[in-house]
Amino acid sequence: MSSPCKAHAGESVSLSPSRRGFLAAALTGAALTLAPMSFAAADTGTSRTKTITGHLDPGAADFVYLPVQIPAGVNKISVSYSYSKPAVASGLLTNACDIGVFDEKGTDLAGKGFRGWSGGFRTEFFISAAEATPGYLPGPVGKGTWNIALGPYQVSEQGMDYTVNVTLDYGPDGAAFRPQYPAQQIAGRGAGWYRGDAHLHTVYSDGKRTPAEVAAGARAAKLDFMISTDHNTPASHGVWGPLAGNDLLILTGEEVTTRNGHYLALGLEPGEWIDWRYRARDKGFEQEARRIRSSGGIVVPAHPYCPYVACRWKFGYDNADAVEVWTGPWTADDEYAINSWDSMLAQSVRTGDRWLPAMGNSDAHSVPQVIGLPHNVVNAAALSRDALLDGIRQGRSWIAESADISLDFTVSSGGRTAGVGERLRAADDARVTVTAKVTGVPNGVVRFITDEGQTQQVTLPATGEGTSTWVTTPQLAAYVRVEVRHPMADGSPSNGTAMGTTLLLGPMAALSNPIFLGVA
Repeated sequence: MSSPCKAHAGESVSLSPSRRGFLAAALTGAALTLAPMSFAAADTGTSRTKTITGHLDPGAADFVYLPVQIPAGVNKISVSYSYSKPAVASGLLTNACDIGVFDEKGTDLAGKGFRGWSGGFRTEFFISAAEATPGYLPGPVGKGTWNIALGPYQVSEQGMDYTVNVTLDYGPDGAAFRPQYPAQQIAGRGAGWYRGDAHLHTVYSDGKRTPAEVAAGARAAKLDFMISTDHNTPASHGVWGPLAGNDLLILTGEEVTTRNGHYLALGLEPGEWIDWRYRARDKGFEQEARRIRSSGGIVVPAHPYCPYVACRWKFGYDNADAVEVWTGPWTADDEYAINSWDSMLAQSVRTGDRWLPAMGNSDAHSVPQVIGLPHNVVNAAALSRDALLDGIRQGRSWIAESADISLDFTVSSGGRTAGVGERLRAADDARVTVTAKVTGVPNGVVRFITDEGQTQQVTLPATGEGTSTWVTTPQLAAYVRVEVRHPMADGSPSNGTAMGTTLLLGPMAALSNPIFLGVA
């Protein structure tokens, strides 16, 4: 670590961590703490600003903490930062650095000190008792050591020069912020199929829509519920209450954005924060997954084949409750995700282990991204947090591109019927009738897929409505699921047969979780 130094008002202090400091940091959780910046007490109505500069070499720690010693009598902290962005050769990455802050309660993993995170979306923020920049938690600026957290997730070969300005305002606190959390259920809404988007962003992280605009978008998409999932912060949870209503259940969550992939923590208790400062080589994910479940929430890896830096999922699926296989408009990474998920279904049949349900969400951040494209249609005992999460956890759901699409998918044999996420118990040689009724996909293609692969394909008429049936046995099909595809871009129907190395498939319109067959 760097040697101690003193910071004085109006003075720029340079901190350049040594290579030895970085090596030590790597051995203790990829975090580095620099020498503290100190502020003295001051009269009410005054403010003090100090600046710290430094340099990070390639291979920097995941998180660099800049301690700020705050005296009593401070009612507001304001921070701004900048960093160098040198030109780099084509194909290389230039510098990128996130920012957040922890208060006097400390920086322990999953501790009590978290006060906000804006990633790389903002260059400045403030916190006071009455209000805070979106992404940050209002509350008193307590006496003690706060830590500004830098997250240098891309450092060029030239290194990264950074500048952080800290301003403290002195005086009494204003009126305390009072969060307005949304209700966890809508009374009088019993068992049924409910539509909802469980991956949405606002201006409280890197989205450009306000919470009011997101709620309006959910209503426009004819959704029954939505889940707020801003990156690495619960700061928006306290504003959703007035935006919910008898026509829209709003649940709280977080997109936990680590260096080895993102996951959704869905159905968190309002105000609950989930830590993200770990990699797949660490134990942090297992710890946080247990914490999410202990509060009744679920863990869902998001866009697992996302091609961007730090985005592809590398933690495995042992601690997941479902997996997001379709994110936003259908693209090649969704195709990869659905194929990998299908392989996991076959693996679960072979081993007898639990299977992992699929989800689809919009991950909408701003216009023109469409809220509800896609969304989940969940069979739940009530329109409530617990019932919806249970439906998702059990796989009693299917995914729709829009509310204009409907899918009724069942299997039957010997007077018994099973639906999505269920098991039809029947002898190996029993005749099983598979039925899928679809509306809203003109000229679409209905595909029945089992552990053997595609076994049935039917083209819908121009009206987009049709019923497809297929007869099989549990011996032939351990499970059956349905895909409904749009025609291909040239207007020709999807062709699920292999042509060389290419599958000629149009974009997804609807996708079901499986129905399992047999007595096992």
